Amino acid sequence: MKLRNILATTTAATLALAGAAFADGHGGYKIGITQNNVGVDSYQTTYEKAFIAAAEANDNVEAVVLDAGGDVARQIAQMEDLIQQEVDAIIIWPTNGEAVIPAVRKAHKAGIPVVVTNSNIAEAGFEFVKSFSGPDNITQGSRSAEIMCDKFKAMGIENEAQVVHITGQPGYTTAIERAKGFDDRLPEVCPNVTIVDTQPGDWNREKSQKVMEAFLVKYDDIDGVYAGDDNMGVGALNAAKAAGREGIIFVGATNFAVGYEAMERGEYWGSIYQSPVDDAEAALKTALDILNGKELPFLNYFDTPKITQGNQSEFTKPVF
Repeated sequence: MKLRNILATTTAATLALAGAAFADGHGGYKIGITQNNVGVDSYQTTYEKAFIAAAEANDNVEAVVLDAGGDVARQIAQMEDLIQQEVDAIIIWPTNGEAVIPAVRKAHKAGIPVVVTNSNIAEAGFEFVKSFSGPDNITQGSRSAEIMCDKFKAMGIENEAQVVHITGQPGYTTAIERAKGFDDRLPEVCPNVTIVDTQPGDWNREKSQKVMEAFLVKYDDIDGVYAGDDNMGVGALNAAKAAGREGIIFVGATNFAVGYEAMERGEYWGSIYQSPVDDAEAALKTALDILNGKELPFLNYFDTPKITQGNQSEFTKPVF
């Protein structure tokens, strides 16, 4: 495999050189990936490493690995670059589910199959995508609501509990879907629980800690916190610990190592187990299956089970 690991700021001319045909002439597929924001959290960093490792293990793959750095305009430019390089397939982890649709449409018109990974684009763009590879984020949010409700019932507070909700980055499909899954499911399983406030944490632990600090000042009674991932959830936990507010139930939606460790300490109740390695490998396999003519479902999900203090021993600690 020939790997082209290109910085997000690289010029189109350099990209064209880097994406040249296989030097050894053995043929194969050239697959480009433009990621959301490697380095913003350990999940995305681990995903990139796993994707590179999976590509390196396949002699029939040349990978052009790009990162948008969270910048929609940069990701659109990277899509343009990959189209110009005439890659065989493009994998995109969207920075914004709506804004990237024109670029995805352009790849489709150029005859390049597009796989969306991890976080889907808006529904208006589905017709330009071959397959989505990743978790079912609405189901994840729904399962998080069930985890929280079950715990409230065990505590006998299911008719009075008050919850605050820390979401991911606004406009980001994963954030929208996890929030929807949670907000729709919680009233079904615990109709008397109240969500008193919702604020974005932008997938950032420090910002989420500040959001939680504000919640703690504003609300004297907080029984539960739902965060769109454990990175944000642990930020909220840190704020509660600093304020001496004990007994709050913390539930996330992607189990990070810090969340797993907090669960071991009895400080964090539950989350959803999702592997970035599985995520990355599934995206590459999906692209290769499409290029090899295999029929795949449009929504190509991998399972993400519930993890709580009660069944934690069944799961290995995440590597991110």
